[in-house]
Amino acid sequence: MFETQSFDHGVTRLLETDISADWRCNIWHVRGRDRDLIIDTGFGLRSLSDAVARLTEVPVLAVCTHSHHDHAGGLCQFDQRLGHGLEADIFANPTRQNTVCDLLDTSVIRAGPSDDFDIDTWCYQPAPLTGMVDDGDVIDLGDRHFEVLHLPGHSPGSVALWEAETGTVFTGDALYDGVLYDHLYHSVPEQMIESLNRLCDLPLSVMHAGHFGSFGRDRARQITAEYLSGQRSMLCP
Repeated sequence: MFETQSFDHGVTRLLETDISADWRCNIWHVRGRDRDLIIDTGFGLRSLSDAVARLTEVPVLAVCTHSHHDHAGGLCQFDQRLGHGLEADIFANPTRQNTVCDLLDTSVIRAGPSDDFDIDTWCYQPAPLTGMVDDGDVIDLGDRHFEVLHLPGHSPGSVALWEAETGTVFTGDALYDGVLYDHLYHSVPEQMIESLNRLCDLPLSVMHAGHFGSFGRDRARQITAEYLSGQRSMLCP
């Protein structure tokens, strides 16, 4: 149900095997001394919390980079839930419209959680935030510290988590190696450009994105340049 891959600095990626490879998000597990992080929670059709429990024995804090269905579906499975306040109402009161479930079709799901599962009516369970984060906040794992970067554009409350000591940033859908979704009902391309440039200015070593593979600063700058030229925009023909 989940496949895992280990990276440097205590980072593990979990992937939902029941979701098509071109749609599923990267679920990131980050080890800390006092508590661990889960960054994004996938569709949540299976028990992500059980999978995480097999990876750690310390408390887990779940952070969603934004409220879309492919990133926040499993958030309700965790007791500690963080996200940006601009999307707090969506986490608490999800609908097919505000979580952009209306993009889904049957090709996205390889295997449903039950015989009566219907992707045409599905929406994730409410997951009211237990805490809110904003730009400049710091998440403390005891021996590791992640700064919250507010990066609107893809969605109003999109955030990334930046660890300066290791040069690692988790970007959600603010930047990934694919066509960037700037056409959604609450996307603002002008803000996305500012967020992309901000990420590219970081002295980063590795960018762990919300979809597809991880990459470094040079690739991030190339993706940004291609977006600015229209190659990676959903709004350009």
